[in-house]
Amino acid sequence: MNTIVLASRNKHKIEELRQTLAPLNIDLKSTYDFPQLEEVIEDKTTLEGNALKKARYVFEETSLPSLSDDTGLEVEALDGRPGVYSARYAGEAATYQENVDKLLDELAGVEPEHRKAQFRTVVAFVAEGGVHTFEGVCRGQILDEERGDKGFGYDPVFLPEGFEKTFAELSAEIKNDISHRGKAIEKFYDWLKEQQ
Repeated sequence: MNTIVLASRNKHKIEELRQTLAPLNIDLKSTYDFPQLEEVIEDKTTLEGNALKKARYVFEETSLPSLSDDTGLEVEALDGRPGVYSARYAGEAATYQENVDKLLDELAGVEPEHRKAQFRTVVAFVAEGGVHTFEGVCRGQILDEERGDKGFGYDPVFLPEGFEKTFAELSAEIKNDISHRGKAIEKFYDWLKEQQ
């Protein structure tokens, strides 16, 4: 298992994973390396479903071990919404700002202690040997106003547990250490190391 294809065209994600897997001598490819690959529609009702759909498609098309992920913000007071619809919460072509605005509107008047939330990432790996999923969670709460200009998406309103700064105020190093995605990738890395 020397080559893995990441089902993504997100350059930041590709570079981050390439660095993570470097100690294992993995040659990380991405969908950029396979121009014939089509964009996969994320139409499943769970994060697991979307991650598996993307990884399975890439594996079937390339015959190489494939990796994909999907992330959602789950807010307790909204019964777990926006969840799997986080990227398109305010509509199919919604901007990050429109999604944040909708979230804050829906939470208007909700007391701080009832604004608990978590970011959850599911990483799916599909190879000859079968299918594996790895989950990472970062708990926190939703603030009633935006703070910080780093990061993207819901980062300016998400305050991680045990921190005074939002995801949009924290350095990339600290955010990666505590992030849902970082935790899921770490579990995948540990599993991969065992396989080797």
